[in-house]
Formats: sequence, structure tokens, C-alpha cells
Amino acid sequence: MPCTLLDLATARVMPWKNGGGETLELAIAPAGAGLEDFAWRISSARVGAAGPFSNFVGIDRSLALLDGEGLCLRRGDGSSEELLSGGMAAYFPGEEPIEATLLDGPVNDLNLMTRRTAWRHRLAPLPVQGQRTLDNDAALLLLWCQRGTAIACRLPSGERRQLDSGQGLLLEDEPGLLELHAQQSALLYVAWLYRQG
Repeated sequence: MPCTLLDLATARVMPWKNGGGETLELAIAPAGAGLEDFAWRISSARVGAAGPFSNFVGIDRSLALLDGEGLCLRRGDGSSEELLSGGMAAYFPGEEPIEATLLDGPVNDLNLMTRRTAWRHRLAPLPVQGQRTLDNDAALLLLWCQRGTAIACRLPSGERRQLDSGQGLLLEDEPGLLELHAQQSALLYVAWLYRQG
């Protein structure tokens, strides 16, 4: 899968590991893996009520807010972290006890999980207006359109793709320079996934 289009409209609906809600599974490796044996997983969930996060031992997680008024995460050490739509992502180990509280109504999130013995990752917002470039050095690169439409992408291979809000591109083993263009203000979440060792 050198380049795969991900779309919320066609994602697989699954229950949360702790049964507290539903998630849309956008991509998982290896193909057909379950919640106990994946190497990495990309999903989006609607959080409609306060409650604990599922426990994922040996997994590193990043969480970004796609829409909604905000989400407050109470960390295992008692500290709190606020997530806002289009803002920075939260990063935490999957075994850390986390309690989530809604600031004002339901939210939708983007969730990236990697098994730390095999992969490491980072997730960050990237505003796009006009032309900009992105140099990819990761084994896997995710571009997720959080806001805006018609983000034109020219991949390192020369292939051209377009992203609308609620869509993403997953590039595998395609290093090099990407060219991005949006006529109006848009926001991407970009995730870099690196193999360990």
C-alpha cells in the first residue's frame, strides 16, 4: 500500500476496548489484527460522555481533537491536559490511567497507537494556506484533513491526490518531498511513524 486513501465515511465501526463507546477504524497493521496484537492503528472516535480511557499495555498513544468544544484529560499523576479542536495532540502511554471530561458537548478525535517495541510516532497539526512543502523521512506518513477542502497533494512519486475534510492519506515507504496546496485556510494533522531498531 504505497498510498491509501482513508475516509471516515467508509471506516469500520468497532466498539471501544472498554465498551464505553464506538470507534471508526481507519487503518491497522498487520491487516486483520485485533486490539491485542496490532503493530499500529489509526482510528477516530466520538466521545459523548465522561469516562476512563481503555487500557493498552505496551502501546504509545497520541490523541488530537477534530471537532467539538474540547476535552480535558486527567492524567495518572493527577495533572490535567486540555485538548482543543485543531490544537496540539496529547501523547501518553496506553497503560496510563486517563479520565476524560467533556468541556461542552461531544467531540470527535483522531487516535494513533503504536506498539512501542516495534514503532514510534509523533502527531502534530500543520496549517496549509497557499503552497507549502513537507519532507517525509518516515516509514509511514499520515496526512489527515481536519479542516478545509480541496487540499492538493503532490507525492514524492509524482502522484497527485486531493483531500477533503474527514479524509486522509497514508503513505508507506515513500520518502521525499510532498507539495501541498490549499486555496483557502486548511489544517492537516500529520503523523510520522518510524520502525524501531
